[in-house]
Amino acid sequence: MRPLHPLRDLNEQTLRRRTSIKWRQYPDDVLPLWVAEMDVVPDASIRAALTAAIESGDTGYPHGTGYAEALADFAARRWGWDGLDPSRTAYAADVMTGIAEVLRLVSEPGGPVVVSPPVYPPFLDVVEHVGRAVVEAPLGDDGRLDLAVLGDAFRAAAGRATYLLCNPHNPTAVTHTADELAAVASLAREHGVRVVADEIHGPLVPDGFVPYLSVAGAEDAFVVTSASKAWNLAGLKAAVVVAGPEASADLARLPEIVSHGPSHLGVLAHTVALRDGVPWLDAVVADLADNRRLLGDLLDEHLPDVRWARGSATYLAWLDCRALGLGDDPAAFFLEHARVALNSGPTFGSGGAGHVRLNFATSPPLLDDAIRRMAHALEVRSD
Repeated sequence: MRPLHPLRDLNEQTLRRRTSIKWRQYPDDVLPLWVAEMDVVPDASIRAALTAAIESGDTGYPHGTGYAEALADFAARRWGWDGLDPSRTAYAADVMTGIAEVLRLVSEPGGPVVVSPPVYPPFLDVVEHVGRAVVEAPLGDDGRLDLAVLGDAFRAAAGRATYLLCNPHNPTAVTHTADELAAVASLAREHGVRVVADEIHGPLVPDGFVPYLSVAGAEDAFVVTSASKAWNLAGLKAAVVVAGPEASADLARLPEIVSHGPSHLGVLAHTVALRDGVPWLDAVVADLADNRRLLGDLLDEHLPDVRWARGSATYLAWLDCRALGLGDDPAAFFLEHARVALNSGPTFGSGGAGHVRLNFATSPPLLDDAIRRMAHALEVRSD
């Protein structure tokens, strides 16, 4: 049987037939290494389940707790955590929708929501969307949580804050340790802060991922997660909201209409992914490790002044381009002059200036082409 290599199966010509945002946002001469979509075909078990549902007309409304049960089983097998109770879960259309609804449950209008930038830009947007105020507690220079800064932010909020935690962290690809998360939980308890964690990238962490609700002190927290990033199912909407044991009463106040958001086919696909798609996920994680090494080699050879931490928690690389002299938004230069689309660093909040986020979940030839284009654009500028 041929080994699985999901990230090596599709060429550029095939990918350009796609109609999703990654491949349609920019002209055909641009290589898109930006939004968090992988250049893969979903696992065969997911394709078979969706095909069977369509052919049988099983296209109604979602029902039951199968998705949450599959997530609980996956968490026990993958991370050794058996504390996910399906009775303390609810469904939402996607992770950011779920986070918005949880923020409405545990924070006050106009109240402070602490974030740790540079961070996934929708974190900043969702806080504004629900009528709360962003308070930044930036990461340290090492790209990790700065617990002293976080404690200061919690203290200043005087018991009114919520902390929006990205676990693992996007864009720095940092895997928070058990000690770091326990320290966050301790600080939150001390200052009366409610934690809401986005764990959508958790299944992609090769080893060492710690679910936030598994640490002592996190019992009143919420986690919102989904199979969409790890199995490339963003177009099949479905997410799970998980409440800690002390957050059950808050979860009970979640409007029933929120559960209408996910599609039946989305719930079906995510459930099958968690139950039957683990061998495919393991193959993706192995391909991503190869691509991460390749990216490092390419940067060392062609863009040696670019710095990055080589974090393994996602398929995203946070590249420090400040030494290139391209200003606050190097992504604009690379789009115009290299025809490579990257995410703009300043959109990630404090600490984002001079950076770009690169999605390396693509085929090795496309990754090679992109880095060579970027290097060539710099050479032409220097001539």
